[in-house]
Amino acid sequence: MKYVKMEIFIPRTHLSALQKALQEVDAGHIGNYDSCLAYSPVMGTWRTLAGADPYEGEAGKITEAEELKVEVRVGERRIDETMRAIREIHPYEAPVVFVLPLLDGTAFDE
Repeated sequence: MKYVKMEIFIPRTHLSALQKALQEVDAGHIGNYDSCLAYSPVMGTWRTLAGADPYEGEAGKITEAEELKVEVRVGERRIDETMRAIREIHPYEAPVVFVLPLLDGTAFDE
């Protein structure tokens, strides 16, 4: 199986919901371990445009807020399922999720 790394930007308040959602779709399963992920604090900025329904911020203004960047390894065949799970619990109107292919996409646990 090939793997990707997903980087998910989310408010700290939603970390436990994200962990549970990822566990339910088996994201972060490595060998005899599951729920494997890393997270670190980051500062995000954005400008809300007209017609948006932001979780935080006002239309036309730059907003700056602390977020977490969550990194998790996901099997290539489970990307769509994992994205659906993230969208179900994510508070942002447009969640920021990067999907990065891993150069050595095979696993030691195969």
